[in-house]
Amino acid sequence: MSLTILDPTNEAVPLERQITPRPEVIKGRVAFLDISKPRGSVLLDRLQEAFEQRLPQVEITRYTKPTFSKPAPDALRAEIQAANDFVVEALAD
Repeated sequence: MSLTILDPTNEAVPLERQITPRPEVIKGRVAFLDISKPRGSVLLDRLQEAFEQRLPQVEITRYTKPTFSKPAPDALRAEIQAANDFVVEALAD
């Protein structure tokens, strides 16, 4: 099976990326990143409820980007990467 992923960023020289293999089990620490678009927090609230009901072994930590119009600051990305096993990013309007 061939899969093409399109990256919407402006790259003068496109980067080749590989899809990270999906784990068989979700456990450990999960970061929920709200990118600050309207209603993103509502989506994450509902998702957190579902995780807590179905995946009690998961610890959720919430993060928020300062603005949706720019990439997350380096310090925030480093914090999320260092402290979590998975990331869920909410886009909503």
